[in-house]
Amino acid sequence: MAAEGKTMDALGQFELNTVFGPLGAAVGFTQANAHMLLAVGIITALVMFGMAQRAVVPGRLQSAAEGVYEFIAGLTKGQIGEHEGRRFVPFIFSLFMFVLMGNLLGLLPYAFTFTSHIAVTFALAFIVFVVITAVALVLHGTKFFGYFFPKGAPLWLAPIIIPVELISYISRPVSLSIRLFANMTAGHVLLMVFATFVVMVGGLGIIGPFAAVLPLAVNVLLIGFEILVACLQAYVFAMLTSIYLHDAVHLH
Repeated sequence: MAAEGKTMDALGQFELNTVFGPLGAAVGFTQANAHMLLAVGIITALVMFGMAQRAVVPGRLQSAAEGVYEFIAGLTKGQIGEHEGRRFVPFIFSLFMFVLMGNLLGLLPYAFTFTSHIAVTFALAFIVFVVITAVALVLHGTKFFGYFFPKGAPLWLAPIIIPVELISYISRPVSLSIRLFANMTAGHVLLMVFATFVVMVGGLGIIGPFAAVLPLAVNVLLIGFEILVACLQAYVFAMLTSIYLHDAVHLH
């Protein structure tokens, strides 16, 4: 009975369990870790094999790899600047692909959405926070601290402006991580709820299979919507990272 209750629980899909037997249990290696390694492997294979031949007439894999990279390169350079943004393209491309692959992998049967865990999304957002702060300090030195008190502002407003700007700056990784975590969690909970409806309604005797068509259709639509959300959230993560890097490079 407990196993059945766990199966029907919409939040049970986010529970972490160790994998690979005693070895995995000894080091705390969970299905989230396994899917993160799988995501890195798929991304690496896409880039390596997609860009290996560099054919004049690219194949599908090369077109996909080049298309995604050029898309992120255009986004990065458009937000940060043509010259300044070029150096950050690999970083933002890696973030985008990792988040995108994590979102999409979770839509496969028996897969796990590691981007639905706040620990993962906050770790990614914290990396972004550390990078943008380091970039600002390296490029501008102590002038970076002027970001928290705009030039020309009345000095008597410093006790108000500085705490507000500081809180706004520190809250960036929090908002960045919660946005991704909340969207992916909510979407998968809805999928599980309607999938449960299909099973429950389908068991209502003769009319069950006919009545289950409606929740099944809704679930199919939700899967399509979740694919869109998966791509959109990866794009938003990359976009906001580019905006934060723009502020770090230009200090505004």
